[in-house]
Amino acid sequence: MATYRDLKAQAEKLLAQAEEARRAELHTVLEQVQALVREYGLTPEQIFGRKRTRLNGSAAQSPTAKYQNPKTGQTWSGRGRERSWIKGKHRERFLIQA
Repeated sequence: MATYRDLKAQAEKLLAQAEEARRAELHTVLEQVQALVREYGLTPEQIFGRKRTRLNGSAAQSPTAKYQNPKTGQTWSGRGRERSWIKGKHRERFLIQA
């Protein structure tokens, strides 16, 4: 019966062989892909799809606050979980006048 160390050494040897085989095949695969791209005139967008970007290219902005706690100044946009200071109360009292 093989010991843990023997099995670990065999696993490392197999991993090294697998990496060598991958490197050996990589050049051939790249040449095939490049030839197909040239032959069909493919673009990166056709191969990988379009990247999703925002319309104006800027990062997402946090939502504007709609409600404010007059005692502490805390604000809430009205999205997500209702804040404890407004919970169960008439929201109109906390609306921020624009």
